[in-house]
Amino acid sequence: MADYTIYTDSSCDVGSKILNDWGVKYECLTFKFDDSDKEYTSDEMSCEEFYDRMRKGGIAKTSAVNMQTFYDSFKKELDEGKDVLYIGMSTGLSNTANAASIAADELKGEYPDRKIITIDTLTTTAAQAMLVDHVCGMKKEGKSIEEAADYVYSNMQKACVWFIVDDLIYLKRGGRISATAAFAGGVLQLKPVMRVTNEGKIENMQKVRGRSQSIKALEKVFAQNAIDKSTYFICHGSCLEDAKALEDLIYQAHGYKAKYITEMSPVIGAHAGPGVVVLSFMANER
Repeated sequence: MADYTIYTDSSCDVGSKILNDWGVKYECLTFKFDDSDKEYTSDEMSCEEFYDRMRKGGIAKTSAVNMQTFYDSFKKELDEGKDVLYIGMSTGLSNTANAASIAADELKGEYPDRKIITIDTLTTTAAQAMLVDHVCGMKKEGKSIEEAADYVYSNMQKACVWFIVDDLIYLKRGGRISATAAFAGGVLQLKPVMRVTNEGKIENMQKVRGRSQSIKALEKVFAQNAIDKSTYFICHGSCLEDAKALEDLIYQAHGYKAKYITEMSPVIGAHAGPGVVVLSFMANER
């Protein structure tokens, strides 16, 4: 069985240290603020600085990984005799996975004896990370690239992303809600509880009043839908206390701590804003 390299992108929101510990290679989406032409990756600006700039009024815009970057990275692995498995973020949210697929198609013609598999998971952030984490475990157990890919294809529609935001202005800027809804929500302290759909897009599922109630709503979704309550990921946008509060609710109700609590990368955080809390778990369906 040929060795293979697992790839992902920075939208999985676990950060470089964890990905390096897992033995996963990754490509970074980029972002820049409206007052500068300088582009950054999540490895070049800390989450603390990023969210601080957003709170001070900075508007961040993001860019996908381009095809050439994937081509060069994948080619290096192929030249070393390794196959490539890329597990990417939803094409409903970014063109990154499409770029990886185009690069793979070009390389397949140049390396007909090598396997290059790219997967659009139709999800992002912590759910994407859960899939990558599991596949890393499979690789350590000696599973083949085909077995790893089959797991992702079979389970990616079970990997759930539910999240809450603290300020609706960021969703308004991204076109997720109207200006009227953002204004009304701010006045009434209405907090949307949202999810990533089967098509890999964002959907507003309900609205609750106040921050504490929105955190409780995430635990309720978990209680009703999670098929393995021992394994879940939490991701947050510069609001660790709220992430811990969610973990405490789940622990009190179900007896398990989060496998990981991580800080949301700037590329995803640019659209949700500081104060976002994400809960990811496996369910029978999204």
